[in-house]
Amino acid sequence: MTTFDDILEEAGKFGRCQKRIFALLCMVSMPWAGVYVGIVFQGFTPDHWCRDSGVVQRREACGWSLAESRRLTVPLVNSSGVLLPSTCEQYEVDWNSTTFTCDARELKFNETPITACKDGWEYDYEGRQSFVTEFDLVCADGWLVDMYQATLNVGFLVGSIAIGYLADRFGRKMSFLMSNLLNGIAGILVAVAPNYVSLLVFRTLYGFGVKGGWVAGYEFRRTVGVIYQMFFSVGILLLPLLAYFITDWRWLQVVITIPYIVFLSYYWFIPESPRWLLSQNKKTKAVKITEDMAKENKMTLSKNIETLRDDNADSTTASFMDLIRTPKMRKHTFILSYNWFTSAVVYQGLIMRLGILGGNVYVDFLIAGPVGVPCLPFSSSSPLNLPASSHCFDLIFFAGMFWFKTVVACIGRLGITMAFEMVVFVNTELYPTFVRNLGVSVCSTLCDVGGIVAPFLLYRLAVIWLELPLIIFGSLAFLAGGLVLLLPETRGVPLPDTIDDIEFPDRVKEKVALQKQQLANLLPNNDVSTNKDPATV
Repeated sequence: MTTFDDILEEAGKFGRCQKRIFALLCMVSMPWAGVYVGIVFQGFTPDHWCRDSGVVQRREACGWSLAESRRLTVPLVNSSGVLLPSTCEQYEVDWNSTTFTCDARELKFNETPITACKDGWEYDYEGRQSFVTEFDLVCADGWLVDMYQATLNVGFLVGSIAIGYLADRFGRKMSFLMSNLLNGIAGILVAVAPNYVSLLVFRTLYGFGVKGGWVAGYEFRRTVGVIYQMFFSVGILLLPLLAYFITDWRWLQVVITIPYIVFLSYYWFIPESPRWLLSQNKKTKAVKITEDMAKENKMTLSKNIETLRDDNADSTTASFMDLIRTPKMRKHTFILSYNWFTSAVVYQGLIMRLGILGGNVYVDFLIAGPVGVPCLPFSSSSPLNLPASSHCFDLIFFAGMFWFKTVVACIGRLGITMAFEMVVFVNTELYPTFVRNLGVSVCSTLCDVGGIVAPFLLYRLAVIWLELPLIIFGSLAFLAGGLVLLLPETRGVPLPDTIDDIEFPDRVKEKVALQKQQLANLLPNNDVSTNKDPATV
């Protein structure tokens, strides 16, 4: 009976049709970058201090500059051993008193009571607006910025599971299109959210659709998944350019969302997965799509396509217990889950950290963005978290050396990007066939858990000490890199079919050696030994 792989070989395994579909789906990764790390620009927290209407009036009357009025009227506080103007406190002064003049030398408030901000904040962010400045998410409400990113990852977590189920139930194409419809609606709702609570609700829905649609689209890719991931780095590169020219976070949100509305046009350009149709006993549609694929690839089908069958069906039912029941499966599950978690925390943490360093965030992003593009083809199963760990610790001890920090930062992001991608591929190679999809799904959920934790680790610890998150990131990455050394090498090793193949790898080697020997016995000895006349083989 003809298998789909047999037909696919004749139709063109990766011909013009597949390349066209793949190119269209690669576009999905680009706006996803804006969703994933757009908080750096949309939720930027600029330099700020307490707003006092009396000070504002006095500044206008006396011609004080913004910086001068802050220096004169805001108390100094100890921040990591340095006296800096307070961001959350103000002098309790009656500015309506006639005793005050415009002479700055006469303003002395050393013994004046200090109070928390009563009249909002002023921001050194002229001409721009983030949701932080719009909703005053600073000081005691600063943790709400973390919630903005955490709720997105909650949506990621639920969406990847739910859309994955719906993709199996209703098809990849339909799930992909419905996800993008949800993305378009939720993304616009985020842009017009009237208050912070509604912003979080819409942001969660946005994450649900974005991650789910990305996963559904990812189902189409096979041998060129590396390029699919590269487009995410291209999106990282384009994001600061958009943010530089679009100064309002709401309009930036609209621009990030527009591509998802455009993706709805894929209804006419992308077919349903023939494999999925075959698994649902919709053979007629599968045959039609396969024939159209062969026609576009300018190939001719000679095999009896009407006898097409699903060669990927598995009669074995997988369960979560299969992932932890035996020693090596349990070890693989723990190490892979931890690496998913660590890769998400460190990658997202290092990217978001660009927004709190006080430098030019647009330039920093332009430097960091291209780093992920060339690295993926050279990824291997080595402990790639170690460069990221070194990067985190080096930034602490060489804080004053700008160019050294830049080089180290690029190396660190290169390492964590490669580690992030390799954990996807290694994950699929360390589980037997019948439990492979479940294993990847379970382990990858830790990626979204890491995304939920990352903003709290970064922003809250940075309030205590700017470099403290780096210690946490470096320690997590160092441990992850060490644990990877405990995993078996997968290069040149056939994919396991059963749990016994995992627990007793020597048996797999013996099986492969036996198959080679049996093949050798079927061939003439002179051909096997010399192989000088390949035409006779």
